[in-house]
Amino acid sequence: MMRLIAGLALLFLTVLPALAQSGSPSTLEVKQVWARATPAGAKTGAIYLTVVNGTQSDDKILSASTSAASTAQLHTMIDDNGVMKMRELPSIEVKAGSTVMLKPGGMHVMLMGLTQPLKPGDSFPLTLQFEKGGKMELTVTVTKAGAMGVGDMGGMGNMPGMGNMPGHDMGSMGGHGTGGKQN
Repeated sequence: MMRLIAGLALLFLTVLPALAQSGSPSTLEVKQVWARATPAGAKTGAIYLTVVNGTQSDDKILSASTSAASTAQLHTMIDDNGVMKMRELPSIEVKAGSTVMLKPGGMHVMLMGLTQPLKPGDSFPLTLQFEKGGKMELTVTVTKAGAMGVGDMGGMGNMPGMGNMPGHDMGSMGGHGTGGKQN
């Protein structure tokens, strides 16, 4: 009996570290969760993030909620005869083994009815509901208006020639609109 216990202990000591080093193949991870700052009086904003599905099963983001806005919806941007428009999505599919990025100009979580302006350096909670992965509580970091990523404090709005991109109003709507000038 002692040999069996010693053998099992040896097996666990050799297998567990190998599993830990290879990363967890059965995780659903959300990272780089951020939003652009909004001007005073803005009622809309957007959240961007990256979902890494390390599981063997397809999953979906079904919904989003936050105390920072009265409504949070899953959205995408589409080109409608040269005019960029937003459309609500019923869900966002995250295939097994894939990475899905919600980013400016593409899919995002649209915030409507902001409770207060989003200011650089602030943070607020976000809950994502996954079909299989359940609820995930996250923290959103607010970056500068016009930023293109969580570590970007300036974005394309500061680049020459990038001041008036149709469908990318980076001022009044926190980076989302149907056209206009950037700050």
